[in-house]
Amino acid sequence: MALIAENHLQFIIEVAITMQVGLMFLLNLIPMSLSVVLFIALIISIGFAIMFGIDAAFLFLPIAHYEFAHPYGPIALFAVVTLFASLPMMKEVGIKITHLRLFIFLIIAIITIAGGIMHRSFLILWFLGLLIGFFIISKSFRQKSIFTVKKIIAVAAVVIIGFGSLEFLASILNMSVLSPLLRINRIEENALPSIIMVIKNTTLWGHVQGSCYWGAACNMGSEGYITLPMSLITLFALPFPLFYGILVSKKDIIDYMLPGVFGYAFDFGYIALIFLLLWCIGVTVLGFKILSVYREKREEGDKKYLGREVLLIGALTAFISQAIVGLFIMNRSINGTALLTFLFLSAMVVSHILLMKK
Repeated sequence: MALIAENHLQFIIEVAITMQVGLMFLLNLIPMSLSVVLFIALIISIGFAIMFGIDAAFLFLPIAHYEFAHPYGPIALFAVVTLFASLPMMKEVGIKITHLRLFIFLIIAIITIAGGIMHRSFLILWFLGLLIGFFIISKSFRQKSIFTVKKIIAVAAVVIIGFGSLEFLASILNMSVLSPLLRINRIEENALPSIIMVIKNTTLWGHVQGSCYWGAACNMGSEGYITLPMSLITLFALPFPLFYGILVSKKDIIDYMLPGVFGYAFDFGYIALIFLLLWCIGVTVLGFKILSVYREKREEGDKKYLGREVLLIGALTAFISQAIVGLFIMNRSINGTALLTFLFLSAMVVSHILLMKK
């Protein structure tokens, strides 16, 4: 009975530990050669390109859409950056990568367009992640820096054109859901009162009793603002507070309108927020430390860890990008199903600390 979670925070911790242990053994039981990793990343990238494309098409049809780009965007980023990281290694052994490179750029274009139509926050995560990924790849393989004036101007132009195109499309199709300006206005209207509420009522271990939207039934933490996927909670019949129906709009005040640091602080307290920030820093530092070990072995002629190296580059890139966007821009990018994605990426980075020997 002691292992049964009593609130959302305990359940998140238990799932995180289970996922970490499971992936740690999985990565060491399955041979992670460069060809295996490349094949898996290619299949995942193609799958997400198709999934995002179909979901975006449904937005223009009287068919239910599922907004896959929001919770699974970091996984798509993970797969694409892993593909890019494998290209320099393939080039070193004499494999022609021209056609594969073009195919990867095609996948990126499809995911960018489809994901951007569904979520503007996805575009922030996507472009930020690609920049971080290219930077890590250039440093790992001692290439020239990607940050030139021309490239920075080109990226800025692409971002401006992308957001401008969405605004134009929203205007001519009369579909406000596509408008980036509408989303920004919503955040401006709701952000200030939400920040005031959070700062006023947050404590070290949660929030002031009765300050959330449950009213008198509100406890002092783990109220359901920060959760794992609702389906996962109902699957185990856990009696945790969840936002249903019209209350979802109340959850949006914290879940959508504020950066994650405010959402996690309000629901779990400042102590939990500090631990989360330290964990993010620790995972990032650990990832770069292990990456330097992999690079050293590769430069010494050891080819055993090539697959693990590109896998770590992809996971570390996606983890950093999701952490930045979720914690400092939009809480929804690190909540619900996206939180499960975040825990998965964290485990994918930390799992490299264990190397099983035959």
